[in-house]
Amino acid sequence: MLYLIQSGLLEIPVLYLSRYIIQHKSDYYRLFRAVTDSGDWESWLLYMLRGVEETALWTFHRIHAIQDLLDHTIARCRAELPKIYSRELIDLIFRQPYCKISFVVDAGLAERKTASTYLQSLERIGILVSERVGREVIYKHPALLEVLTA
Repeated sequence: MLYLIQSGLLEIPVLYLSRYIIQHKSDYYRLFRAVTDSGDWESWLLYMLRGVEETALWTFHRIHAIQDLLDHTIARCRAELPKIYSRELIDLIFRQPYCKISFVVDAGLAERKTASTYLQSLERIGILVSERVGREVIYKHPALLEVLTA
């Protein structure tokens, strides 16, 4: 990953190569051992390049799925919640797969009561789902969670 960043092929370390290695753990250890035992660098390098390729494709599809979900959510909120719609609010609920009233307040988008109304409105149209955790209400974003875990 560092090489890709240093070479200007990747701006940030967005590829999670560990996922590939975990999925192909036996190959990882077998090929790594072959480098030590017999100097078989070629098989090791081909394995790692396949890992980078597979990880890049997986990441590419996740990014496009998130972008499609974002576009759909924007269109839906503009149509169904025009009075509360703001791009900043939608971006906020896409930063992570859950949101709290304090996130909206801390982002400077609304005071506490209005922030609560915004999140309840997003829940009412099915974008968010609330869950009480102790004294706090957390609003999960199930569609985003699904894309991230697919």
